[in-house]
Amino acid sequence: MDDYRLIADQLADDIAAGRLRPGDRLPPQRAFARSRGIASSTAARVYGELVRRGLATGEVGRGTFVRASAPVSHPALAEPAGARVDLELNFSVLPEQPALLAPGLERLLRPAALGPALAPATITGPAGAREAAAPVLGRAGWTPQPERILFAGNGRQAIAAAVAALVPVGERLGVEALTYPVVKGIAARLGVSLVPLPTDADGLVPEAVREARVRAVYVQPTLHNPLGVTMPPARRAALAAVLDQLDIYAIEDAVYAFLRDEPAPLAAFAPGRTVVVDSLSKRLSPGLTLGFVVTPPGAVADRVAAALRSGGWAAGGFALAAATGWMADGTVAGLVRAKRRDAAERQAMAGKILRGYALRADPHAYHCWWELPEPWRAETFVAAAARHGIAVTPAAAFAVGPAHAPNAVRLALAAPPVDTLSAALAALAAVASGDYAGVE
Repeated sequence: MDDYRLIADQLADDIAAGRLRPGDRLPPQRAFARSRGIASSTAARVYGELVRRGLATGEVGRGTFVRASAPVSHPALAEPAGARVDLELNFSVLPEQPALLAPGLERLLRPAALGPALAPATITGPAGAREAAAPVLGRAGWTPQPERILFAGNGRQAIAAAVAALVPVGERLGVEALTYPVVKGIAARLGVSLVPLPTDADGLVPEAVREARVRAVYVQPTLHNPLGVTMPPARRAALAAVLDQLDIYAIEDAVYAFLRDEPAPLAAFAPGRTVVVDSLSKRLSPGLTLGFVVTPPGAVADRVAAALRSGGWAAGGFALAAATGWMADGTVAGLVRAKRRDAAERQAMAGKILRGYALRADPHAYHCWWELPEPWRAETFVAAAARHGIAVTPAAAFAVGPAHAPNAVRLALAAPPVDTLSAALAALAAVASGDYAGVE
C-alpha cells in the first residue's frame, strides 16, 4: 500500500516548515503508530521512507532523528559545475566523529552538569580545564604549565588577543611573507602594520627579524600555512636567540602542529619570549571551537588576559565544558591519532595524482602548495578550477605587502570525502595539463 508514503510526505512537510527541527527525536514507532491509528509495520515503513529520502537517520538503541541537513550530492567535476568541491577551507570531520563525541554531550545533559556549563565562563575555565588542556597542547617533551593556559572562543580570537597584547596601535608586527590570511584582517582591525619577512627552506629567516624593527613576530613554525614548511630545531634555536637579543616576543601559531610529534615548539626554545596560540577546531571540527593561549610568565600574561576580557573573546561555558570532558577522557587524543592517519593518506594521494608538478608539502600536512606550470597564472587557474566545481586558494590570499604573489595555489585536502578529493585532484591535474577542452 502507498499510504505510508503519504504519511512520510506529511512529516517531510513538517521538516521543511521547521515544525520538526534538525536533531529532533521522532516518537518510538509503536507510539507513532498508536497516535496515527496505523499498524506498527506501517510506522516502520514511514520511518524507513524518511531515512531513504535523507530526512532522518536511525541510531541503534537511541531511535530515529531528523537529520541536521540533507545529504550532499556527489559534486560535478566537469562543466557545467552545479556543485562545489571545497579545497579552500581546511577542516576535517571524520565519519566516526559524531559517535565518538556524542557521549561527551550526553554527560552535560544531566541537570547537575548542565547548570555549571550554562554559567558565564572565565578565561581560566572551570575546574580541571587547564589540567585537561595541558597534555593536549604538549608535544616532543614540552608540556605547558596549566596555570599558563587561557581560553578563547576560537583560534582566531586567541591570535587577536596575543597581537593586541604585544603590539600597540600604530606599531609593527613581523610575519612570514606568505601567512595565514586572517592575520591580515586582525592586524587591520587593531591598527597594526604587518611587515613581511623572508623565508627559506627552513622557514622564517631569523636575521630578517633583527633588521625589521618590529614589536613582535607572528610565526607558524610547524606545518606552515600555506607552504607546509616545518622549522628544524636549529632554526628555532636561532630565532629564539634573536628574540632574546631584541627583547621582543613571538606569537607561535601551533594550530596544525598536532599533526606532527616533532620538533618541540618554539616555546620550548624561548619559553620566556613566546605566546603560543592554538585551537580545537582542526582537531575536532569547525562547529566545536575553543581557542588556547599559553603565555610566558610576567606582565605579558596579564596583558593577554586583559585583551581576552576586553575583546569579548572568552570561550563559551558550554563549549568549554564539553571540550574539557573530551580532552580529559581521551576522545581528543583518539581523534588526533585518526586525523594524523587521514592527513597522511590524503597527502600521499595528492602526491601520486599530481606527480610531476611542483608540489610543496609535508607528508603529515592537510594542505599542499602547488607552483603552477606555464602558461598558467594563479587567478586564471582558480577561475578554471571553479568552472569545474572546485574551489582553490590563490597565492595572493596569503601574500603580505605589495610584492607580487607567487604563481601558485594552496590545496586544502581535509574537507571532501576521500573519493571526491581524488576525483577533484584528477580534474585539477587535467586542467593544469590542458586536457579539458575550453580551458584558458
